[in-house]
Amino acid sequence: MAGQDGDDYEKRMRKRYEAAIRKLQEEQQRKEIARRLLDDAAYERLMNIRISNEELYAQVVNLLISFAQSQRLAGKVTEKELLAILKKITARHDPTISFRHK
Repeated sequence: MAGQDGDDYEKRMRKRYEAAIRKLQEEQQRKEIARRLLDDAAYERLMNIRISNEELYAQVVNLLISFAQSQRLAGKVTEKELLAILKKITARHDPTISFRHK
């Protein structure tokens, strides 16, 4: 029975290891795609975003990939265009308060 527990542990560790490897490979593919779609300054900015906000980075990369797949990108995305995309993604609707007098 002790041997079976060791085998189960080994299988779990192997699955975790394989999942981690897959995740690293997917991330590497995303970086390569972003590198092809962005100019140098925009790519650098995107990598800074990746460090500070992983969720926003994933959203931007997914959006860029979908733009590329639907052929909505003409050439490489510049830093200015990336900033416009970021502004749209992070835009918040500010609530307004209005008073009505009777």
